[in-house]
Order: sequence, then structure tokens, then C-alpha cells
Amino acid sequence: MGKVRIAIVKKTAKKLLERYPDKFTTDFEENQKMVTQLLNSPTKWMRNRISGYITTLKKTEEKRKSAMTSPAEELQS
Repeated sequence: MGKVRIAIVKKTAKKLLERYPDKFTTDFEENQKMVTQLLNSPTKWMRNRISGYITTLKKTEEKRKSAMTSPAEELQS
């Protein structure tokens, strides 16, 4: 079983990704700095949870993009 994230963490992370999609990467440390700059002053726990969830979402997004490329396209390159 996986870990459970509270709704406020998911909602905040998704809103931040909608507003600033190019500012976040798959690096947790960079995301943590961006969350600190963009949000007023959440607790350390909340900031880390939001940053971690954003990192997870970005990694999932990259995996989906790489899965979309077909093997035939890779062979032609």
C-alpha cells in the first residue's frame, strides 16, 4: 500500500503546476525553493509534501511522454 497525501497538498500542487508549469522540474530541491518563493509561508512539513508531490507528478509526466514515442520512431533516428 502506498502513502496517503492529504487533499490540500494535492490541490495546492496541482494549482501551482497549472499556473507555473515551466518553473518546476523533477528535482526535489529546486521544487522546494520554488514552492517557498511562490507560497506565503506554509510549514516546513507542508512545503516538503507539496514539493515532493510536484516532483512525483513531473516524473510521471516525463515517463508518459517517453512512453508515447513509438519504437519505430526511435529506430529511424
